[in-house]
Amino acid sequence: MNTTSALDTAGARPLQFPIPANVYAETVVSVKHYTDRLFSFRITRPQSLRFRSGEFVMIGLPNAEKPVFRAYSVASPAWDEELEFFSIKVPDGPLTSELQKIQVGDTVIMRQKSTGTLVVDALTPAKRLFMISTGTGIAPFASLLRDPDTYEKFDQLILTHTCRDNAELTYGQELVAALESDPLIGELTTGRVTLYNSTTREESARMGRITALIGSGKFYADLGIEKLNPETDRIMICGSMHMLKDVKELAESLGFQEGSLSHPATFVVERAFVG
Repeated sequence: MNTTSALDTAGARPLQFPIPANVYAETVVSVKHYTDRLFSFRITRPQSLRFRSGEFVMIGLPNAEKPVFRAYSVASPAWDEELEFFSIKVPDGPLTSELQKIQVGDTVIMRQKSTGTLVVDALTPAKRLFMISTGTGIAPFASLLRDPDTYEKFDQLILTHTCRDNAELTYGQELVAALESDPLIGELTTGRVTLYNSTTREESARMGRITALIGSGKFYADLGIEKLNPETDRIMICGSMHMLKDVKELAESLGFQEGSLSHPATFVVERAFVG
Protein backbone atom coordinates (compact mmCIF):
# COMPACT_ATOMS: atom_id res chain seq x y z
CA MET A 1 0.00 0.00 0.00
CA ASN A 2 1.62 3.23 -1.15
CA THR A 3 -0.73 5.83 -2.59
CA THR A 4 -0.24 9.53 -3.19
CA SER A 5 -2.60 12.38 -4.04
CA ALA A 6 -1.66 15.97 -4.85
CA LEU A 7 -3.48 19.28 -4.93
CA ASP A 8 -6.79 19.28 -6.75
CA THR A 9 -9.41 21.01 -4.65
CA ALA A 10 -12.37 19.70 -6.66
CA GLY A 11 -12.90 16.94 -4.10
CA ALA A 12 -12.57 19.15 -1.03
CA ARG A 13 -15.30 18.66 1.55
CA PRO A 14 -17.24 21.66 2.93
CA LEU A 15 -16.52 22.76 6.50
CA GLN A 16 -18.84 21.19 9.07
CA PHE A 17 -18.16 23.77 11.80
CA PRO A 18 -16.80 27.33 11.98
CA ILE A 19 -13.05 27.78 12.38
CA PRO A 20 -12.26 28.56 16.05
CA ALA A 21 -10.70 31.90 16.93
CA ASN A 22 -6.91 32.26 17.20
CA VAL A 23 -6.01 29.21 15.11
CA TYR A 24 -4.64 28.83 11.61
CA ALA A 25 -6.87 27.20 8.99
CA GLU A 26 -4.69 25.60 6.31
CA THR A 27 -5.34 23.57 3.17
CA VAL A 28 -4.18 20.00 2.58
CA VAL A 29 -2.00 19.97 -0.56
CA SER A 30 -0.94 16.30 -0.64
CA VAL A 31 -1.57 13.01 1.14
CA LYS A 32 0.48 9.81 0.94
CA HIS A 33 -0.54 6.50 2.54
CA TYR A 34 2.38 4.16 3.23
CA THR A 35 0.59 1.30 5.00
CA ASP A 36 -2.74 0.71 6.70
CA ARG A 37 -1.12 2.24 9.81
CA LEU A 38 0.96 5.16 8.51
CA PHE A 39 0.47 8.17 6.25
CA SER A 40 1.97 11.59 5.62
CA PHE A 41 0.39 14.82 4.47
CA ARG A 42 1.39 18.36 3.61
CA ILE A 43 -0.55 21.56 4.23
CA THR A 44 -0.11 25.19 3.32
CA ARG A 45 2.05 27.17 5.73
CA PRO A 46 0.73 30.28 7.50
CA GLN A 47 2.83 33.28 6.50
CA SER A 48 3.24 34.34 10.13
CA LEU A 49 4.32 30.92 11.47
CA ARG A 50 7.90 30.72 12.73
CA PHE A 51 9.35 27.54 14.19
CA ARG A 52 12.63 25.75 14.80
CA SER A 53 13.30 22.55 12.87
CA GLY A 54 12.43 19.66 15.20
CA GLU A 55 9.55 21.40 16.99
CA PHE A 56 5.91 20.32 17.11
CA VAL A 57 2.58 22.08 16.75
CA MET A 58 -0.97 21.27 17.84
CA ILE A 59 -3.23 20.36 14.93
CA GLY A 60 -6.87 19.35 14.60
CA LEU A 61 -9.85 19.23 12.28
CA PRO A 62 -12.82 21.64 12.08
CA ASN A 63 -15.27 18.80 12.74
CA ALA A 64 -16.70 19.81 16.12
CA GLU A 65 -17.63 22.91 18.10
CA LYS A 66 -14.68 22.12 20.38
CA PRO A 67 -12.22 20.36 18.08
CA VAL A 68 -9.62 17.90 19.37
CA PHE A 69 -5.99 19.01 19.03
CA ARG A 70 -2.96 16.73 19.22
CA ALA A 71 0.78 17.36 19.12
CA TYR A 72 2.43 16.65 15.77
CA SER A 73 6.10 17.16 15.02
CA VAL A 74 6.63 19.20 11.87
CA ALA A 75 8.49 16.89 9.48
CA SER A 76 9.44 19.66 7.07
CA PRO A 77 12.37 22.00 7.82
CA ALA A 78 11.92 25.55 9.08
CA TRP A 79 12.64 27.00 5.61
CA ASP A 80 9.97 24.98 3.76
CA GLU A 81 7.00 26.83 2.26
CA GLU A 82 4.67 23.98 3.28
CA LEU A 83 4.24 21.96 6.48
CA GLU A 84 4.66 18.19 6.38
CA PHE A 85 3.41 15.70 8.98
CA PHE A 86 3.84 11.94 9.43
CA SER A 87 1.01 10.22 11.27
CA ILE A 88 -0.13 6.90 12.62
CA LYS A 89 -3.70 5.74 12.01
CA VAL A 90 -5.49 4.94 15.26
CA PRO A 91 -8.97 3.49 14.54
CA ASP A 92 -10.45 4.84 17.78
CA GLY A 93 -8.14 7.84 18.20
CA PRO A 94 -9.95 11.10 19.02
CA LEU A 95 -8.14 12.83 16.15
CA THR A 96 -6.37 10.27 13.97
CA SER A 97 -9.53 8.22 13.37
CA GLU A 98 -10.73 11.19 11.29
CA LEU A 99 -7.40 12.69 10.25
CA GLN A 100 -6.50 9.54 8.31
CA LYS A 101 -9.48 10.25 6.03
CA ILE A 102 -8.34 13.73 4.93
CA GLN A 103 -8.27 14.53 1.24
CA VAL A 104 -6.45 17.13 -0.79
CA GLY A 105 -8.28 20.44 -0.45
CA ASP A 106 -9.58 19.71 3.06
CA THR A 107 -8.91 22.08 5.95
CA VAL A 108 -6.61 21.33 8.88
CA ILE A 109 -6.56 23.70 11.83
CA MET A 110 -3.47 24.49 13.87
CA ARG A 111 -2.73 26.43 17.01
CA GLN A 112 -0.37 29.33 16.51
CA LYS A 113 2.50 28.33 18.81
CA SER A 114 5.24 25.78 18.14
CA THR A 115 7.42 24.23 20.82
CA GLY A 116 9.55 21.17 21.55
CA THR A 117 12.87 19.92 22.88
CA LEU A 118 14.28 18.23 19.75
CA VAL A 119 16.12 21.30 18.51
CA VAL A 120 19.86 21.63 17.94
CA ASP A 121 20.05 24.61 20.28
CA ALA A 122 19.21 22.29 23.21
CA LEU A 123 22.45 20.38 22.59
CA THR A 124 26.05 21.44 22.87
CA PRO A 125 28.14 21.01 19.69
CA ALA A 126 29.74 17.62 19.04
CA LYS A 127 31.13 15.36 16.34
CA ARG A 128 28.22 12.91 15.98
CA LEU A 129 24.46 13.31 16.41
CA PHE A 130 22.43 10.14 16.98
CA MET A 131 18.71 10.47 16.19
CA ILE A 132 16.90 7.50 17.75
CA SER A 133 13.33 6.95 16.54
CA THR A 134 10.49 4.47 16.38
CA GLY A 135 7.42 4.72 14.15
CA THR A 136 6.24 8.27 13.52
CA GLY A 137 8.89 9.49 15.95
CA ILE A 138 11.09 9.93 12.89
CA ALA A 139 9.14 13.09 11.96
CA PRO A 140 11.22 15.71 13.83
CA PHE A 141 14.38 14.15 12.43
CA ALA A 142 12.97 14.49 8.91
CA SER A 143 12.87 18.20 9.67
CA LEU A 144 16.36 18.39 11.18
CA LEU A 145 18.00 16.34 8.42
CA ARG A 146 16.79 18.89 5.87
CA ASP A 147 18.02 21.93 7.80
CA PRO A 148 21.48 23.39 7.03
CA ASP A 149 21.92 24.44 10.67
CA THR A 150 22.10 20.77 11.72
CA TYR A 151 25.14 20.22 9.50
CA GLU A 152 26.87 23.29 10.91
CA LYS A 153 26.72 21.86 14.42
CA PHE A 154 27.50 18.17 13.79
CA ASP A 155 29.88 16.32 11.46
CA GLN A 156 28.07 12.98 11.31
CA LEU A 157 24.32 12.30 11.58
CA ILE A 158 23.16 8.77 12.43
CA LEU A 159 19.41 8.17 12.18
CA THR A 160 17.91 4.97 13.60
CA HIS A 161 14.35 3.98 12.74
CA THR A 162 12.64 0.95 14.25
CA CYS A 163 9.17 -0.22 13.20
CA ARG A 164 7.11 -3.39 13.33
CA ASP A 165 7.26 -4.15 9.61
CA ASN A 166 9.48 -3.40 6.63
CA ALA A 167 6.86 -1.30 4.82
CA GLU A 168 6.73 1.07 7.79
CA LEU A 169 10.38 1.96 7.20
CA THR A 170 9.64 3.43 3.75
CA TYR A 171 9.17 7.02 4.90
CA GLY A 172 12.66 7.18 6.40
CA GLN A 173 14.25 5.38 3.47
CA GLU A 174 12.74 7.83 0.99
CA LEU A 175 13.73 10.75 3.19
CA VAL A 176 17.42 9.82 3.36
CA ALA A 177 17.58 8.76 -0.30
CA ALA A 178 16.39 12.22 -1.36
CA LEU A 179 18.85 14.23 0.76
CA GLU A 180 21.77 14.35 -1.66
CA SER A 181 19.56 15.65 -4.48
CA ASP A 182 18.06 18.38 -2.30
CA PRO A 183 19.00 21.72 -3.91
CA LEU A 184 19.54 23.45 -0.56
CA ILE A 185 21.36 20.89 1.59
CA GLY A 186 22.43 18.19 -0.89
CA GLU A 187 26.13 19.05 -0.87
CA LEU A 188 26.17 19.25 2.93
CA THR A 189 24.81 15.71 3.34
CA THR A 190 27.28 13.78 1.17
CA GLY A 191 28.96 11.09 3.26
CA ARG A 192 27.58 12.50 6.49
CA VAL A 193 24.19 10.79 6.97
CA THR A 194 23.69 7.15 7.97
CA LEU A 195 20.33 5.38 8.24
CA TYR A 196 20.06 2.32 10.49
CA ASN A 197 16.75 0.45 10.25
CA SER A 198 15.39 -2.46 12.27
CA THR A 199 12.08 -4.27 12.63
CA THR A 200 10.49 -5.86 15.68
CA ARG A 201 7.89 -8.13 14.07
CA GLU A 202 8.45 -8.83 10.37
CA GLU A 203 11.71 -10.54 9.45
CA SER A 204 14.36 -8.19 8.07
CA ALA A 205 18.12 -7.76 7.81
CA ARG A 206 18.12 -6.31 11.34
CA MET A 207 15.68 -7.53 13.94
CA GLY A 208 15.12 -6.15 17.42
CA ARG A 209 14.63 -3.04 19.50
CA ILE A 210 17.30 -0.41 19.12
CA THR A 211 18.26 -0.63 22.80
CA ALA A 212 18.93 -4.37 22.42
CA LEU A 213 20.97 -3.77 19.26
CA ILE A 214 23.04 -1.09 21.00
CA GLY A 215 23.40 -3.13 24.19
CA SER A 216 24.60 -6.24 22.36
CA GLY A 217 27.13 -4.25 20.35
CA LYS A 218 25.54 -5.27 17.03
CA PHE A 219 24.61 -1.65 16.29
CA TYR A 220 28.25 -0.54 16.51
CA ALA A 221 29.53 -3.58 14.62
CA ASP A 222 27.01 -3.17 11.79
CA LEU A 223 28.03 0.46 11.26
CA GLY A 224 31.71 0.06 12.08
CA ILE A 225 31.64 2.96 14.53
CA GLU A 226 32.91 3.77 18.01
CA LYS A 227 30.56 3.33 20.97
CA LEU A 228 28.42 6.21 22.22
CA ASN A 229 30.52 8.69 24.17
CA PRO A 230 29.27 11.94 25.76
CA GLU A 231 32.62 13.56 24.93
CA THR A 232 32.03 13.25 21.18
CA ASP A 233 28.33 12.45 20.72
CA ARG A 234 24.85 13.88 21.21
CA ILE A 235 21.54 11.98 21.24
CA MET A 236 17.97 12.92 20.31
CA ILE A 237 15.15 10.49 21.14
CA CYS A 238 11.58 10.37 19.81
CA GLY A 239 9.09 7.52 19.62
CA SER A 240 7.17 5.13 21.83
CA MET A 241 7.02 5.64 25.58
CA HIS A 242 8.79 2.32 26.17
CA MET A 243 11.64 3.23 23.83
CA LEU A 244 12.01 6.72 25.31
CA LYS A 245 12.38 5.30 28.79
CA ASP A 246 14.88 2.64 27.75
CA VAL A 247 17.09 4.89 25.61
CA LYS A 248 17.01 7.66 28.22
CA GLU A 249 18.20 5.20 30.86
CA LEU A 250 20.87 3.90 28.49
CA ALA A 251 22.10 7.41 27.73
CA GLU A 252 22.26 8.36 31.40
CA SER A 253 24.12 5.15 32.24
CA LEU A 254 26.77 6.18 29.70
CA GLY A 255 27.19 9.62 31.27
CA PHE A 256 24.93 11.68 28.99
CA GLN A 257 22.97 14.55 30.57
CA GLU A 258 19.54 15.74 29.48
CA GLY A 259 19.50 19.19 27.92
CA SER A 260 17.03 21.97 27.19
CA LEU A 261 17.01 25.34 25.46
CA SER A 262 17.83 27.04 28.75
CA HIS A 263 20.53 24.49 29.65
CA PRO A 264 21.98 22.75 26.55
CA ALA A 265 23.58 19.38 27.29
CA THR A 266 24.26 16.01 25.64
CA PHE A 267 20.83 14.42 24.98
CA VAL A 268 17.19 15.45 24.57
CA VAL A 269 13.87 13.58 24.59
CA GLU A 270 10.51 14.51 23.05
CA ARG A 271 7.47 13.56 25.10
CA ALA A 272 4.58 14.76 22.91
CA PHE A 273 2.43 12.05 21.34
CA VAL A 274 -0.36 11.61 18.85
CA GLY A 275 -3.61 9.75 19.53
